[in-house]
Amino acid sequence: MVGTEALRAHLVEARLAGEIATLREKSLGRYRLFAARDPRVLLGLDPDGDWPMGEVLRLMGQKCGVSVDPAHTSGPDVIDPDRTIAALDGFADRVGEAAGRRTPVLLGTGHPHRLLEFYAALADALSSAGCPVLTPAYGCRVDMATRFGVRTRSLAYVRGVALMREAGARGAPAAGGVHTHSPLPVRTALAAAADAGGPLPGLVIGDHGWVCGAGQLGIEAVGLADTDDPALFVGQAEGWVSVVVPLDDSVRAGHYRPLVRYVLHRAGLL
Repeated sequence: MVGTEALRAHLVEARLAGEIATLREKSLGRYRLFAARDPRVLLGLDPDGDWPMGEVLRLMGQKCGVSVDPAHTSGPDVIDPDRTIAALDGFADRVGEAAGRRTPVLLGTGHPHRLLEFYAALADALSSAGCPVLTPAYGCRVDMATRFGVRTRSLAYVRGVALMREAGARGAPAAGGVHTHSPLPVRTALAAAADAGGPLPGLVIGDHGWVCGAGQLGIEAVGLADTDDPALFVGQAEGWVSVVVPLDDSVRAGHYRPLVRYVLHRAGLL
């Protein structure tokens, strides 16, 4: 078990929180794009309210602990580790409730090289608790916009966790996994589940478009988000997303192990 103080120290040492690698200028750029409703940063969310740049910055200060001073424009961004722990508690509570009710769950990630192991541990524990871990649309092709133009990807599942692979990728299932912010994968999975007559997930766990895309469709969603992903926090503020954990989502995969142990212990699954 990882206690709160040990977890807090780990968050700061691994730069999951505290001073992180995400740059302030990158985060501010994403906030401006979000205010302009650029679909590349909406991640499938269609906000109800107006979110000008200043409001987005204030929200990110409240949820993550970033500086709300618009004159602070460069350097490493910052996440308050206590906010991360509080959000992990809420995340764990939702996982525990899903396990207690044996809720069907869908897990997916746009960060297969960093966060796959985190979500896979959750999938294993939820499956052992009797939750159906859903894998709809396995192998489906999805045309996705990238900075290199439209590319065809395939939807795969590794240990119960959905990810997008390069079309035609060979080798182990996780090989060829690609980073994506798109909501198209979760929309594809949910459409396939509905077409097959269900079951539909009662909870979606993930990041990026997996969370925003599911939440926008009225399915409860919880997930992880960095300071340059304001859509998830706006989704939480508007009630589309249940819980968002602020952390750096691009550190080494092994650094997330203490977090998942903390979550599983609090959820009663460890």
